[in-house]
Amino acid sequence: MRIVLDGMGSDQFPEPEIQAALEAAELFGEEIILTGNQELLEPRLKAKNTKKIPVRIEHAPDAVEMSDHAVESVSRKPLNSMAVGLELVRKGEADAFITAGNSGAAMFHAVKILRRMQGIIRPAMVTTIPTKNGRCTFMDTGANADCRPEFLLEFGVMASIYAEKVVGISNPRLGLLSNGEEAGKGNQLVRDAYPVLAASGLNFIGNVEPKELFGGHADVVVADGFTGNIFIKTSEAVAKFITDLLREEISASILRKVGYMLAKPAFAILKKKMDPAEIGAAMLMGVNGYVFIGHGRSDSRALVSAIRLARQAVQNQIVETLPGAIQERLPKPQEQ
Repeated sequence: MRIVLDGMGSDQFPEPEIQAALEAAELFGEEIILTGNQELLEPRLKAKNTKKIPVRIEHAPDAVEMSDHAVESVSRKPLNSMAVGLELVRKGEADAFITAGNSGAAMFHAVKILRRMQGIIRPAMVTTIPTKNGRCTFMDTGANADCRPEFLLEFGVMASIYAEKVVGISNPRLGLLSNGEEAGKGNQLVRDAYPVLAASGLNFIGNVEPKELFGGHADVVVADGFTGNIFIKTSEAVAKFITDLLREEISASILRKVGYMLAKPAFAILKKKMDPAEIGAAMLMGVNGYVFIGHGRSDSRALVSAIRLARQAVQNQIVETLPGAIQERLPKPQEQ
């Protein structure tokens, strides 16, 4: 398997990317391709790569910065590390592309270079969220701030395929994120999307509130990208707040430290389940290729997790499975 990692993506590039490429190449026994400025990457890679681990640099003189406008970055920086990596996927010279860079630019480049999958109006980002009894597949995590009901139907189809292929859930229960469980609750988009999803043939269980999501009542939950992004970021912020607060309170006295040592295995399980770095990235579904977008603050551990996720997605042939599901479930799109 040939995985491409954007060497110029994260907030701290290129150190996390180089470290992750070396760890993943050694872990999986396969070459990792780093895209980025060779003059910057090569000496750092040589200094770290004492074991001669198979990591190759694909030269890309430009880098898309977090402050760059997605559309302008294509014309101003045509040979940026995202574009070079995605071209490798388009040409069949790589199986998947991963970046921790500007998510808007990553999506724009992916749509421009790999093109939207036939039948899909809006590609979207999917991830999984820890729940009481497993993980819930969630889409959209931020690719589409403004949506129409038919977009949420697309998200439901794509996220259900992801839940089946990656999470391993047959006929997943699909919920619509809302501020109430009743069919009439929600804003206009939620109220309009409800009957569309109910008539889709998917295993739609209706509206779900965040407490039902975390309680494990749905296997898949969809929302517009604006709501979804706020939901994901709030959830991650609350999880970090709780773990930080626990750490402070535990260290406040000797007795608490003793109690922590006794309960340490339980805390380790909790931390592992709640840590976003365990997943590493969200998959951009709806384009003709495997694309994964991580946090700008990703460290090497998160990027190794993203590489592991990309390998799993490729092995389960998610992209190859989608066209048939789209043709079966979705009406012919009116917008191109």
